[in-house]
Amino acid sequence: MALYLAQFLTGLAGAASLFLVASGLSIIFGVTRVVNFAHGAFYMVGAYVAYTLTERFEGAIGFWGGIVLSVLVVAALGGLVEILLLRRIYHAPDLFQLLATFGLTLMAEDLVVIIWGPEDLVGPRAPGLKGAVEVLGQAVPSYDLVLIALGPLVLGALWLLFHRTRFGILVRAATQDRDMVAALGVNQKWLFTAVFCLGVGLAALGGALQIPRDAVNHAMDLTVIVEAFVVVVIGGLGSVGGAFLASLLVAELNAFGILVLPGVSLVLVFVVMAVVLVLRPNGLLGRAEAPARGTGQMSSRPWRPLDAKAQFIALVAVAVAALLPLWLGPYGLAVGAEMLIFALFAMSLQFLMSTGGLASFGHAAYFGLGAYGAALAVKSLGWPMIPALGCGVMLGLAGAALFGWFCVRLAGVYFAMLTLAFAQIAWSAAFQWTAVTGGDNGLLGSWPDAWAASPRAFYWLSLAVAVGGIGALRILTFSPFGYGLRAVRDSSLRAEAIGIGRRHTQWVCFIVAGGFAALAGGLFAFLKGSVFPDALGIPTSVDGLVMVLLGGVGTVSGSVLGAVVYKALSVWLISQTDYSKLVLGAAIVGLVVLFPSGIGGFFSAWAGRRRVSTRATAAAPVEAAE
Repeated sequence: MALYLAQFLTGLAGAASLFLVASGLSIIFGVTRVVNFAHGAFYMVGAYVAYTLTERFEGAIGFWGGIVLSVLVVAALGGLVEILLLRRIYHAPDLFQLLATFGLTLMAEDLVVIIWGPEDLVGPRAPGLKGAVEVLGQAVPSYDLVLIALGPLVLGALWLLFHRTRFGILVRAATQDRDMVAALGVNQKWLFTAVFCLGVGLAALGGALQIPRDAVNHAMDLTVIVEAFVVVVIGGLGSVGGAFLASLLVAELNAFGILVLPGVSLVLVFVVMAVVLVLRPNGLLGRAEAPARGTGQMSSRPWRPLDAKAQFIALVAVAVAALLPLWLGPYGLAVGAEMLIFALFAMSLQFLMSTGGLASFGHAAYFGLGAYGAALAVKSLGWPMIPALGCGVMLGLAGAALFGWFCVRLAGVYFAMLTLAFAQIAWSAAFQWTAVTGGDNGLLGSWPDAWAASPRAFYWLSLAVAVGGIGALRILTFSPFGYGLRAVRDSSLRAEAIGIGRRHTQWVCFIVAGGFAALAGGLFAFLKGSVFPDALGIPTSVDGLVMVLLGGVGTVSGSVLGAVVYKALSVWLISQTDYSKLVLGAAIVGLVVLFPSGIGGFFSAWAGRRRVSTRATAAAPVEAAE
């Protein structure tokens, strides 16, 4: 009993820090509608700044003063980010804001390494709180008891701020209806800046308070941002009270999962999130989400199949790609094959997002299922490569059918987070089901058959599969099913009025996208000769999102260009600099600011303007003659 009580108190201490981060994320989203992926980076920077300040100043005043000063410094940094970057893209689609903040996260990871070094840093213990208190014979750190008391205090302070001050009333009003607040004469720019500083300050406080408990390192941002998103979604987007309840739930699940159910501890939180979203789509205390901007087509020009000129250009591009093995060596062909595989993976996500209007944060689940299915067919069943690829596709289709049946019942951010939950469930199964998947040791030895074993042969195989898959998805986009899917995307009520069911249509789209992602994953397993749980992980899903967004989420197949640019940048930067994330993140932020509709969307719009200008020029002499 004493052990369980001590574990419960440890969970409460973790809940306090998690609540600080999640409440800031929830407040920012509630007012600005920005899905701030960089929130974990501010948490990390808060910890590093607090480490520096508390090491420099001594005593209780120095320690706690350093904590407070670090919060102010990072909050001011957040204000600069909001003014210089986010203000420029508030009217851009939500997903491009996510992409910009992801770029900031990449930059922050390398910047802290440049400033503080790559080693883990152990901060000082809190003065006067270095000991432990016995609770039923179990030692509980005194600092944990302070954190346990801090959580409710911060919750109470936020309640007073939002219910007893003019600023708080404006924030609550903006959460409900931002346009009405602007109509009443409130300066939205500075309100958003103040809210962003408040949210970032809470994240920095959460990071600063962790330095006596955990080592400070440059990977702590991604760890906390996933849990913070889980907490915010379970509690309800924009609800501080919901974030507090969800923090308690998630922290206690983490504390007791390791103790009671170690074999499935990694998956418990995501199972709970999936159950909550299925039963209560808006979270425990959340309200219905306002309609999202920009998940569908962002151009007023209708999509059309490729004309004769565009088809010729596409054929020339494929021919050039087919001739590359005449000049490239084995390494270049391996990189080229990987680009082609990820072009197909990104195209499958593009079909889901642009044609179906469904923004998935967990598309790597089907890429990874395809990879594991193909590898298991080779390793366990001894199948040749082509049947093994088919096995991977079938496993991906089965996973997409199962997960998609639940996901399409939701919309917007809640849909995206449920896809993330299912992807993490699949990742946890691959990581902890060692007897089948090999766990973090992976599955090794999934090499292609002899006829495709050479770099040239495998590159040509990847090119054929990628071109066939991309072509098939384009054909589907302009098929009757594709038109029905786009009708559901643009107006589900009108679509249902003419007999097109939203859920069934989007479910089929989800399955199709999952199948093509699984095909790409199977090829990836043969390219690398191995499969690891990372194939199903969040970074792989984020890579797919970045490719689609860089290419243009409002285009039919801009993701192909996005995949080539992103992979080429990644490979080239890794070979050129030790700080590839910094340069890549800066490039992503720059592209978002300069090309808010994506690279493919920019060129598509430019071509459209050029056609209109050409027609106008041709019509001018006729009008003059008349």
